[in-house]
Parts: sequence; structure tokens; C-alpha cells
Amino acid sequence: MKTAVFSARPYDRHFLEAANQQGGTAEAFEFEYFDVGLELATTALARGCQAVCVFVNDRLDASVLEALHALGVRAVLLRCAGFNNVDIAAAQRLGLFVARVPAYSPEAVAEHTLALIMTLNRQTHRAYNRVREGNFMLDGLLGRTLHGKTAGIVGTGKIGLATARILKGMGCTVLGFDPYPSNDFRAIGECMALDELLTRSDIVSLHCPLTPDTHHLINEASLARMKPGAMLVNTSRGGLVNTDAVVRALKARRLGHLAIDVYEQESALFFQDLSGEIIDDDLFQRLMTFPNVLVTGHQGFFTVEALQEICSITLRNLRDFVSGAGCGNSVT
Repeated sequence: MKTAVFSARPYDRHFLEAANQQGGTAEAFEFEYFDVGLELATTALARGCQAVCVFVNDRLDASVLEALHALGVRAVLLRCAGFNNVDIAAAQRLGLFVARVPAYSPEAVAEHTLALIMTLNRQTHRAYNRVREGNFMLDGLLGRTLHGKTAGIVGTGKIGLATARILKGMGCTVLGFDPYPSNDFRAIGECMALDELLTRSDIVSLHCPLTPDTHHLINEASLARMKPGAMLVNTSRGGLVNTDAVVRALKARRLGHLAIDVYEQESALFFQDLSGEIIDDDLFQRLMTFPNVLVTGHQGFFTVEALQEICSITLRNLRDFVSGAGCGNSVT
């Protein structure tokens, strides 16, 4: 079984190979690594492979899946939980096996969410640069005590629940919105409608999947419902947020802070070194001009434990495909 691994960075190779050798050489698979993303123009790289392994920004629409199928590819392995970048109907029509990693170290993303909140609230990123230049003035670095504030968690699955537990432990009142609320969340927070959560929360943190129903969940109308000066955090999917509406809310001084680890047009930016390039995404560049905006490049998942779990589950999905066993992580 030969698998083409797209959007492969050195850490992907390291952790995949480590997971591949855990079962011994007799059970090991053959991987071919490509640092480019999967799109129609790069499908030919999968020639001779029976499976492809892809990441969040790889493109798997009907045309790509048909091209892969014509090359003999029969399995698509997602190194992520979301599968909004896959045309599931086309995959089913072609008889492709598609499996994801539904949950991996939810605490990793939850902890990164807290890091964004704390950094932006207490201005530690700006303080770091000041101190390195010998500037020890505190003007402009004033934050707010999080203890006693209200945090709204949009999406109370495993990551949202882990985030809620951290914020509850810091003394925050925790509110939650989810079409399918969990009893685990009810034990630490109050479930309510999204509109009420937005109006009551000092911090709104997004942890829901990207679907047609959640696309641009945060838009001009929902931003207008948020408490003036509130902080918006998105460590889930970029398409949940209408960035143009957020820019307008920041300019109007209504949205107090924005922290994002994802961006709707991130596929042209993230996981690349563009430090010597001109970035021609005007909306992203406008975001970067605000002193109350903090952006990281889809880093929330990036811990040793999460990568180990992602690669271990990905290989388990591949073994299920090869053996013909039922795969609980299949999305087709």
C-alpha cells in the first residue's frame, strides 16, 4: 500500500514515520511525501498510489477526486477533524474510502485558545517587543482581570468543553451554545441560544465545525449583538467568520479584540514562509494593522501529543481500509 502525503512538512514526516514503525516493519506502509498541497494541478503526483493523505487546506472537490480515482487512488486519509474541503457526495459516487481524525488532544487547541486570550488581553506580545528595545513603560498595555468575566463557547464538543473547563477554572462564568448540547457542558456552564450568548459574553470563542449552516456565523448582524468591547476568538475554521464584517466592527470600535488562529482565505498564506514576499490579500493586511488583533497561523493543533495522536489514528484508518474492516472514522 503506497500513500501520497500532501502538504507534508518535516514534522508530518517525522511523526508519520514514527507511528508507521510502531507496528514493526512487517506492518509498515510506504509513504511518498510532497510539500505541495493537493489540487487538480498536483493530482498526478499520486500516480502509483492507492491512497492520499491530506490536510485542512488541501482541495478535494469533485474534479480532484475524479482525477485521483482515475489514477487508481481508492482512499483519502484526512489528518484533521474537519472535512468541509471534501466533496462527500462525489467521494461516495466514486466509491472512495474517506476517513478523518475526529478528535485529537482537544486540550491542545483549548490551551492555544487560552494563550491567545491571555496574550491579547494582557498585551504580552507588545510588552515583549518593548522590553527587548529597552522600553519598560506600561502605557498602552492595560488589560482586564479575566476572573469574574463571562465567556461564551460556541460549539460545546470536545474542544469547546476543554476550553470551557479552563476558563471556568480561571473564575469565568461560562455560557454555551450548541444545537446538540452535552450533559458534560451543563455540569460547568449554562446552555442558551446564540443571540443571548452573544449579548452576555465578554469573550466569545468559536469551536464549531464549518457547515453550510455555520458559514459566516459571525457576520454584521451577530457582531452587532455582541457586547461592546468584547473579544472574539476563532481557533476552529476561518469560514465561520465574515472577515470584512469584523474589520468594520473593529474600525467602529465596537469589537474590542480579535484573536484568530484560522482565516477564511488561509490556504494561500498559512504553512508557508512568505516573509520575503508581498502578501496581496488586502483584507488580511488590513487586519494586521489593528493593534487589538492577534493572528497565529493555524497553530492550535501543534503539540507533540496532538501530532502523535493524529498520525496514530491516520494509520489506524489506513489499516482499516486495507483490511476491509469497518472504520468508525469514515465520513463516506
